[in-house]
Amino acid sequence: MSALRGDPVPLPELLRELTAESGLTLVGEARELSAETGLALYRSAQEALTNVRKHAPGSAVQVRLEYRPSEVRLTVRNHGPAGPPTTGLSPGYGLTGLRERAELAGGTFEAGPSGDGWLVDVKMPG
Repeated sequence: MSALRGDPVPLPELLRELTAESGLTLVGEARELSAETGLALYRSAQEALTNVRKHAPGSAVQVRLEYRPSEVRLTVRNHGPAGPPTTGLSPGYGLTGLRERAELAGGTFEAGPSGDGWLVDVKMPG
């Protein structure tokens, strides 16, 4: 991935590929983000979608990337009904690592139950 060299990440394009099955809602005017910000948002979407497939297979997923004046916000939300988890529900380190990555880049990361599903909400300066 180009971010390893410090190049900006083509975030909307990468998210469209990642969300080919569920779709991506893009709000606002896309703009170039720092490699650190783009990579943090991409990895957050990647981990959130992996967790949905593992822990709530078959549930509906909404992915939204919103360009605001001073920040970029990514939300990944899944809704039931879902099949049984395909793995145990161990906490793992994926979400902890994503929180740390977001905070190191000056952003925030929240994840937890929301209604009939789960919500990942990442806000990054941008």
